[in-house]
Amino acid sequence: MNLIEWIGYIPAVIFPAATLMQLWHLLKTKTSAGVPAFTWLAFAVGNLSLYVYAEKYTELQSIIGQLATAALQIYVVFLIFKYRKNTVK
Repeated sequence: MNLIEWIGYIPAVIFPAATLMQLWHLLKTKTSAGVPAFTWLAFAVGNLSLYVYAEKYTELQSIIGQLATAALQIYVVFLIFKYRKNTVK
């Protein structure tokens, strides 16, 4: 594995980790106050688009850094709406 391939693991670790921190906060507090759904949805669409654009469909860095992160971001959006609905009652 060359240096560029190793560097590809940086976003494959940072992006899902950052998203997991937001997920953890949502699950822990059970509130979505101050968490913008549109921003997280935009991140998810961006990651999916980048995955398609990069054409590196079988590389672990792309799968984790883009597809897995997009799935986590969609879950963030789901939780935002779930908790927002619970606070409106």
